[in-house]
Amino acid sequence: MSFADSLFDAVKRKNSCLCVGLDPRPENFPKEFSRDAEGIVGFNKEVIGLVKGLVSIVKPQSAFYEAFGPRGATAFQETVAYAKKNGLLVLVDAKRGDIGSTAKAYAKAFFETYGVDALTVSPYLGLDGVKPFLEYCGEDKGVFILVKTSNPSSSDLQDLESQGRKVYEIMGSLVNEWGKEYVGESCFSSVGAVVGATYPKEAEALRKIMPANFFLVPGLGAQGGTAEDVKPAFNRGGTGAIVNSSRGITQCFSPDDSEWRVKVVEAAKKSVKDLNGVRFG
Repeated sequence: MSFADSLFDAVKRKNSCLCVGLDPRPENFPKEFSRDAEGIVGFNKEVIGLVKGLVSIVKPQSAFYEAFGPRGATAFQETVAYAKKNGLLVLVDAKRGDIGSTAKAYAKAFFETYGVDALTVSPYLGLDGVKPFLEYCGEDKGVFILVKTSNPSSSDLQDLESQGRKVYEIMGSLVNEWGKEYVGESCFSSVGAVVGATYPKEAEALRKIMPANFFLVPGLGAQGGTAEDVKPAFNRGGTGAIVNSSRGITQCFSPDDSEWRVKVVEAAKKSVKDLNGVRFG
């Protein structure tokens, strides 16, 4: 089954488009966990156990693991394996992109060595820097290509005009074209796009450009995006997007809060409810 079909089925089965970001900041962990790589694994396993019935996919951000060196790499590997063992898809936010031979090595590292299901990719080098990742979409993997990101200064480059179009619109057209070869039975492509929740007007325009591409929508919660902001990312049937929340789920408590598990579940349930309200409303 293609990645897009697996994601589509999982979202439908769990009635949830929420993606939980696993971006470990040990200084904010509950006191019961150590502030090291071992603590990261322990905390992530707890979070996965708490949310696995509420979400279909989780998104580790690789930088937070790389910062801990070799032990961080092990923590990353254990997190990926545990999430998959618990029936979740794993999308790694690594934003990789380089010349062809290096891109091949990056793709092999994440898709084969770590066994992740999907990866965020930077398209700045053009097709030859993206193609090594796309080739895995012919199997059961997926990519999400940066199109309109959620950070404030994204407009410095992404909003520039070329031949009467914004750069992000041109990028959206490329993603649409690149993804046509990898459309599954769900009518969605395993080549998706990163479109930030903080830019709803741009998301609306991009949805028209990319009707068959899944959107990964970061920026919900701590970055300022709301469920209402996310609405333009969905197709008419309320499909086609997964919405990420990291700190809003995994840091919704203080380190000395003994009820942190309850708060994680409550935060996840609220996000699911709010998102379902806009995508089916």
